[in-house]
Formats: sequence, structure tokens, C-alpha cells
Amino acid sequence: MSVLSRIALALLIIGGINWGLIGFFRFDLVATLFGGQDAFLSRVVYGLVGISALVCIGLLFKPSEEIDTVADSDRPSRISNQDLRTEFGEEPDFSKERDAEEKGTNRNIDGL
Repeated sequence: MSVLSRIALALLIIGGINWGLIGFFRFDLVATLFGGQDAFLSRVVYGLVGISALVCIGLLFKPSEEIDTVADSDRPSRISNQDLRTEFGEEPDFSKERDAEEKGTNRNIDGL
């Protein structure tokens, strides 16, 4: 996501919170902070929120990169290292330890 998209999304979140406050409590936070709805700064904030909405319309129709890489199996994957092993190498074999524990419990039972 580009920087412009992130800024637009942040402004939309601010606008959404402001509209939520207006809807639930009849309190306009932007107007309160910047001197009323007719104040220049309030109008700037309202305008920026509106422009952000127009920018984010494009995000609505942009395909997700994750879906893109899965759907296009003809193209090479964007993941360069597809080694799915753990960082410690091979997985440990716990069956040997389990067998040793079972033998140990059998000795305890036989010792009684």
C-alpha cells in the first residue's frame, strides 16, 4: 500500500470517527477543534476527508496482491525462498524419547 493510500485511509478513519460522534452524540469533533463548521480549518479537514474517500475508491477495486500470486500460478512466485523447513533444520525425532520413557516406566512397574 502506497504512502498516499495510507494517508487517505487515516483521514477516512478520522472522518468516520467524527461521523460516528455526530450520529451517536450530536458532537462534531472537527468543528469543536477548529472553531465551528464554517471555519476555514474545519472546511479544509472536511475537504481532505472527501478527497481521501475518492482516493480510497480506487483501493476498493484494486486486486489484493496475495490473491494475485495464488491465482496466477503461471507467473513465478514473489517468495524467493520457498524452503518450508524450520530454522533449526530437520525436525527432531521424539519417537526415540517416547520409546525410552515407555521402557523406563515398564522397569518401574517390574521393580514393584
